[in-house]
Amino acid sequence: MRLLVAEDERDLNEIILQKLKSEGYSVDACYDGAEAMDILSYTEYDAVLLDIMMPGPNGYQTCRKIRELSNAPILFLSARTKESDKTLGFSSGGDDYLAKPFSYNELISRSKALIRRYQVYKGKNESCNQSINSASVNPTADPIASTSNASDSRHRILLFHNLEINQTVREVHKNGQLLDLTETEYSMLELLVANRHQTFSAQRLFESVWQEPYYYGANNTVTVHIRNLRSKVEDDPGNPELIKTVWGKGYRCD
Repeated sequence: MRLLVAEDERDLNEIILQKLKSEGYSVDACYDGAEAMDILSYTEYDAVLLDIMMPGPNGYQTCRKIRELSNAPILFLSARTKESDKTLGFSSGGDDYLAKPFSYNELISRSKALIRRYQVYKGKNESCNQSINSASVNPTADPIASTSNASDSRHRILLFHNLEINQTVREVHKNGQLLDLTETEYSMLELLVANRHQTFSAQRLFESVWQEPYYYGANNTVTVHIRNLRSKVEDDPGNPELIKTVWGKGYRCD
């Protein structure tokens, strides 16, 4: 597994580098956003650890550019701990947010969780591509089977109101338009829609999607992701009709 650390505090960068290497990861380091974007233009990574307050393009700007190049999970590292900072990080394309100062054990745990989910995501996409390629070269295959519409038996589709959720390629269309969801946002939506009418507490959502134990502060992480997801799937995010809040209990799709 290969990771990229973009952190302008050189001492902290070196410590993170050594901690990750001690876990068996191959790690590259850089010290500003421009360098991170340049490296990612020709190198594939399994995760990116990204500081926010860097010289040149800041972490938010860098994250948005990275999303044009890669789907690798991005973990923000920052001393900025306001909810608005975290919201901006997630809306920029980040997958998780770790406030400084942080425990190195927590850094390792979150990095592992992000990488684990990304490997599952890549495995599903690769499996899908192999099936499609096999169908396209098989002269006896049904010609419709290589398409990606809702009638394709090779694609698992969830239809929910004006959303079409393709579970095979992990894409969501709203009124026929592809939505730009992060991997975490997709996983949350798929879980809620596949289990419609069930109420998921913040703890249950976090443990199911992030695949790590619930901790103090995780509730805020879930809340921010739900808000960002609603901004993309709801017609009126202020009055959600698809992802409903069950006060005192959690969230559900009906």
